[in-house]
Amino acid sequence: QVTKAALLFLNFASANSFVRERGLTSAFATMSTTSPSNPFKRTKFNSELPPSTKVIGTHSGTFQCDEALGVWLLRQIPEYRQSKVVRTRDQEILDKLDIVIDVGGTYEHSALRYDHHQRSFDETFDEHHTATKLSASGLVYKHYGKEVIRAHYPDLNDAQLNIAYLKMYDSFMEAIDGIDTGVEIAPVCAYKDSTGLSARVGRLNPRWNEEGDDTDPDQRFEIASDLCGRDFLGVLEYVVESQIPAIQFVEEAVLARMDVDSSGEIIKFGSGGLPWKSILYDMERKHKVDPLIKFVLYTDQGGMWRIQAVSVEGQGFTNRVSLPAEWRGVRDADLSSIAGIPGCTFCHNSGFIGGNESYDGVLEMAKAALARNEES
Repeated sequence: QVTKAALLFLNFASANSFVRERGLTSAFATMSTTSPSNPFKRTKFNSELPPSTKVIGTHSGTFQCDEALGVWLLRQIPEYRQSKVVRTRDQEILDKLDIVIDVGGTYEHSALRYDHHQRSFDETFDEHHTATKLSASGLVYKHYGKEVIRAHYPDLNDAQLNIAYLKMYDSFMEAIDGIDTGVEIAPVCAYKDSTGLSARVGRLNPRWNEEGDDTDPDQRFEIASDLCGRDFLGVLEYVVESQIPAIQFVEEAVLARMDVDSSGEIIKFGSGGLPWKSILYDMERKHKVDPLIKFVLYTDQGGMWRIQAVSVEGQGFTNRVSLPAEWRGVRDADLSSIAGIPGCTFCHNSGFIGGNESYDGVLEMAKAALARNEES
């Protein structure tokens, strides 16, 4: 089984694919797997360091997630550590500040001015994200994101840092940009989500009819900025401490797929918990996998074998192949009887996941689902 230690001290060379595909230089081979240091452990900031004397500027009035997050990002790097923030729309004041985001009508990196509201603005993160223009936080992340990540994970090598930088934009930053710049997540949405970071930051603004001593917008802004930072670090921790160490194991499973089944459409992990989904798509592209993988087999924490359908890339709830309709919502002996496979434990109502007491049993479930799909 995959142990936690093995996840942390992987053979870094096998994770090169992600950075190679994005045109980046790999440095995974520069770190020994026997190194006593753990590059995936977040460091603690030195609270004794004096705050920076440089001042960050942003706009006054109602605040949004993009500038609240942008300020937090800047404060993570030494040059702006614990910097004072001035919230104003007075251009004369803004002109005197060291760095200004989300106001001022200028985007000029050399001048440390990062506004995105001007008509001529057309900046995106890279050539892979052309649909989403950058917000203020996106601009800050594009120019300073690697420094921010390095501040919290100083032992990452260059390749690991590049992977974290790209995955954080995909997993976190782009959504903030899209919401702020008006890019719909889909042409038609079935429901509205008000639980995201941008919505939660918006609700921190003083209400129109709110009274009391704690309604100062500048104080509320600091609360919002801290909230943004905690969410950012939560995702960053998952990316660096879970996703990046898993790359090797997903790639090895993809390369060994013919040992699992001659179809090449089923892969197996020694244990569950690996964040395999986004990595699997990368590995399929890297190794030109055809046909694409349809099912993943692994054990859960209780030792039960599970079969999980691989979703269509970019869609969370559409499977490449689902488990048969007549299995769905059925359990234990009834499911074994219907499927003709001993040891079945359950099949989810949506057909995306099922279980069996043994590896042989869950493999037979995968084979049966593939055969049923071919028949249809």
